[in-house]
Amino acid sequence: MTGIARWKELCSDTAGDTTGDSSGGALGDVERLGRFWAAAAGLDFRPDGEAGDLVGPSEGHGIAMCRVPEAMSVKHRVHLDVYAGSVDELVAKGASVVLPAEESGFRWTVMADPEGGVFCAFLRPPDEVPGYRVHGLVVDSADPESIARWWHGVLGGELRGGADQGWWWLAHVPGLPIRSFDFVPVPEPKTVKNRIHWDVYGARDDLIAAGATVLRERDQETGWHVMADPEGNEFCVFES
Repeated sequence: MTGIARWKELCSDTAGDTTGDSSGGALGDVERLGRFWAAAAGLDFRPDGEAGDLVGPSEGHGIAMCRVPEAMSVKHRVHLDVYAGSVDELVAKGASVVLPAEESGFRWTVMADPEGGVFCAFLRPPDEVPGYRVHGLVVDSADPESIARWWHGVLGGELRGGADQGWWWLAHVPGLPIRSFDFVPVPEPKTVKNRIHWDVYGARDDLIAAGATVLRERDQETGWHVMADPEGNEFCVFES
């Protein structure tokens, strides 16, 4: 299925301390989170005078690091799943273990990045870890089926899931190198701006007609519209 918008890239907020240097050795480094995620995701880090950008073989692989004044205050409602050769490998890069797989009974270890943002690590034999290591984009949802169907209409791809599974996901989204775009049920409501969001190419009016709301109009300074989906998840729209 073809949608009304096209994937551009991911974006991640960081409240890194600008008093640090850019050597990567100081924990106060404003680039620290970007450098961590470049290593964890299998991307290249490109300094830009702020928090930096993460780039890969296509624009869709990218993660733009966005400097924000506010620190993380609640659990991320959007997180990434990554492949890794070992938990120790990620810890050496700056992550910490939140819940080991052997304690949860799941196939993944819940971890936290250097700023406390939760992500999940799926272990593979080192020779089976792909170059691009992000395999899942996961969104906490009040109604996973409804919001998954909405994003299916926006981005296209294949809609999968069901009541028996309890969660829904998109696969084969055009331009999205991540294998699975997941929507999972949680009991708590959204209370603050998501620290991970995504950008798309599309038309503002088409997205409004589909049910999105405008949070901030495009202006000369930004060049993009900030919008929200029906559950309040922020995303940015760049008009083609």
